[in-house]
Amino acid sequence: MPRPPGGHGPGFEIRRQKIIDTAASLFAQQGYAATSINDLGRAVGLAKGALYYYIGSKENLLIEIQSRVLDPLLARAKEIAALDEPPLLRLRLLSESLLTTIFRRLDHIWVYEHDYRSLSGVELETVLGQRADFELLITGLLTEAVEAGTFRAVEPHLATRQFLNLHNHTYQWVRPDGSWDAAFLSGEYCSTLFRGFAASVAELPDVEALAAEFKRFRPDLPLDPETAWEALPVAG
Repeated sequence: MPRPPGGHGPGFEIRRQKIIDTAASLFAQQGYAATSINDLGRAVGLAKGALYYYIGSKENLLIEIQSRVLDPLLARAKEIAALDEPPLLRLRLLSESLLTTIFRRLDHIWVYEHDYRSLSGVELETVLGQRADFELLITGLLTEAVEAGTFRAVEPHLATRQFLNLHNHTYQWVRPDGSWDAAFLSGEYCSTLFRGFAASVAELPDVEALAAEFKRFRPDLPLDPETAWEALPVAG
């Protein structure tokens, strides 16, 4: 995705990210189309020319907001999907990772869900491609669970829509400072989904116990998409 030219000093990226975050907040409150460059300039204390130096264009700013959500989330989802763990555990971990992003980046998610269609051309194709890649990871894990006999023969694309619908609308009502955190909601969502998809509810594994064990023994693999995974030290 395009980046504004020049400006690679030590404070440039920090300032640019603050502008992106401020823009996400304004777009979430006012709408992308209704927010002008002058509105954003006043919010961050920059004249139009200085603002363009950091963001390139208003459309590029929208791309950056999308990337702030999609890039780390998709990267973490791919890492989780590749783990040598049962598919239900990987779905549970991916669920919590997605909800962690929603809790942290509510404004960005609002813009992501409402305004991505304002993009066009290659930029829109890139965003749609990332969304499709994320959905394919979920579909693959659901298919693995069916093939293992844990889930009944659900239609994988419909099951993917059910998974996404349950998670993706959370941004409309969730309170990050409330009593429900990402881990709690993930456990509740996955319990509902897994019981509905199960070939036999009585034979479902205790996914919450598996998730707790994973977090306890693999603190080097955090579910937060914005925290890097650490390499385990080589023994011997």
